[in-house]
Amino acid sequence: MYRQGDVLIVPVEGGAVPPRVVELAVQPRDARGRMVLALGEVTGHAHAVVGPGVLRRETGPFGVGWLHLPEGGRVVHEEHAAIPLPKGWYRVVRQREYVPGAVRMVAD
Repeated sequence: MYRQGDVLIVPVEGGAVPPRVVELAVQPRDARGRMVLALGEVTGHAHAVVGPGVLRRETGPFGVGWLHLPEGGRVVHEEHAAIPLPKGWYRVVRQREYVPGAVRMVAD
């Protein structure tokens, strides 16, 4: 498992992703060519992956991301050290927090 700020990146055991994942839309890369896992609402900084691969995301505010890195990659952020990721499939989850009456994403 890997964590950078409010993003958790979990390797998929044996590379077996749910069949529905391949039907999800591929998320576009940003202007810098990165796959953005989470964009900071306050700073505008991004938890992003550089390298060849594809990011697919389930719909909804708490939708899980599915990251495929056929050659490996790096998770980068302006305020954190880069994290190297080996090749494979990953499940990407944003941290959530409970406030009375609601569950919301943690703001970075």
